[in-house]
Amino acid sequence: MTTAAKKGSKTSARRRGGPAISREKRAAYGELKQGVKHLEKSIGEIRKGLRRAERQIEADARARVRVLRNDARTQLALVKEKQREAVRRLKTVSAAAEGSWQEVKQSADAILADAGATAASVVERLRRSLTER
Repeated sequence: MTTAAKKGSKTSARRRGGPAISREKRAAYGELKQGVKHLEKSIGEIRKGLRRAERQIEADARARVRVLRNDARTQLALVKEKQREAVRRLKTVSAAAEGSWQEVKQSADAILADAGATAASVVERLRRSLTER
């Protein structure tokens, strides 16, 4: 070992080609470095939280879509039943009217108006359920 290596850090700093750094500067640099590491850690935690929140939002959306689909199926079944009922009534009325198409038309209009009102209310309920939240 050379005598320069034995002398300590001042010689090592001179060997590297830079001036010796004071203790205060070295301490300040260390604090800055720790602050940067802390910020990096905070950024990582924020990203992790965002990913978790995103997954939760997606899961909630999937559950909401599932509920809306089930509700839509139920409402569609109700409208289809109204349609079948309208067809049955129309057949009954047309057979009973024996050629009086005015009565058949009035009865059919009433049946279709009822079915249309049901369908409109179903559509409105679905729209409201989509805009809730």
